[in-house]
Amino acid sequence: MSRIHGSFVIGRNTAFTYKGKHVDLKQIGRQLNVRYVLEGSIQRSGVRMRVSVQLIDAESGNHLWAERFDKSLADLFDMQDEIVAHLANALGAQLVAAEARRAERAPNPDSLDLYYQGMAWMHKGITPDYVATARHFFERALALDPANVFGLLGVAAADITSAIGFLADDRVARLAAAESTLTQVLSVAPENAAAHLFLGLVQIHTARASQGVRECERALVLNRNLAHAHAQIGTAKVFLGQAEEAEAHVQEALRLSPHDTLAYVWCGIAGIARFYLGKEEEAVAWLRRSIETNRNDPMSHFFLAAALARLGRIPEARSQAQAGLAMNPTFTIARVRAGVPSDNPARIAVRDPFIDGLRKAGVPEQ
Repeated sequence: MSRIHGSFVIGRNTAFTYKGKHVDLKQIGRQLNVRYVLEGSIQRSGVRMRVSVQLIDAESGNHLWAERFDKSLADLFDMQDEIVAHLANALGAQLVAAEARRAERAPNPDSLDLYYQGMAWMHKGITPDYVATARHFFERALALDPANVFGLLGVAAADITSAIGFLADDRVARLAAAESTLTQVLSVAPENAAAHLFLGLVQIHTARASQGVRECERALVLNRNLAHAHAQIGTAKVFLGQAEEAEAHVQEALRLSPHDTLAYVWCGIAGIARFYLGKEEEAVAWLRRSIETNRNDPMSHFFLAAALARLGRIPEARSQAQAGLAMNPTFTIARVRAGVPSDNPARIAVRDPFIDGLRKAGVPEQ
């Protein structure tokens, strides 16, 4: 839990003093000056173990989230690691959402409040409006506190998302700005796992995929539960001409955090990898899974359109292209071509089939 950005976690020895006692959770919140309480129980039956957890708002006493894990005792340590990973990733998303709701009610939100509101918008999807709104909150956070590392990370994330989602024409400038911001973050917080992950993303999308893999691996050393880092190594594998390996990295991310707010991105990565391997039917299955998880990602619709078009399913392809254009109306084939300016054969190999499919699906050239 202490790996969750912006969190203050009471030490285990203090927390254990409440074990087995019937204590008012509001009272705990007041005594420890915390806003949330995670409680749970463990039951064993034969060779099975059940772990139940609940996240509670200590100010109101309301339940915010609950989860149950049923596992075999065959490998207790692996089970423990898996439960911890699931909890860390799920709690991170739930706390961002809860803090964003609380910040919306605050008459005078502080810098961290504004960061959480920005993250809540980022979690909605990858549309120009969502990302622009998120960036606005991050900029407001930095206006209040220019040294807010979370605000800086938010701005970098918004720039990266705009660039790799082809939301604007200034892709190269956005990635350069993000790299500058992340360099600033790492100069004051060199052990920040998210900063290393985001820097890896910039490198992956600026023809430095091998360096990007190393940054993602560094992020995982600092936070082994950072599932998004696993998935983005899969992206790098595509750009390195090793798309066959990408799906395994996506599956590891999904194993660590099966209900993650970014699961749709990971499914999209697997779909893109299968697309570039010429396995369009498998790509379609992954991309449909991505869209079913979160429909607010134009790129999943565009890649699905390209895959369907290359399978000869033109009416379906055109429908998906129109769905993507409804969310990102300025998207064009010219933007894709300009956004991946490289004579590297591996990068051309992951650009040209996409452009061919987009053209068949009716995406405008200009």
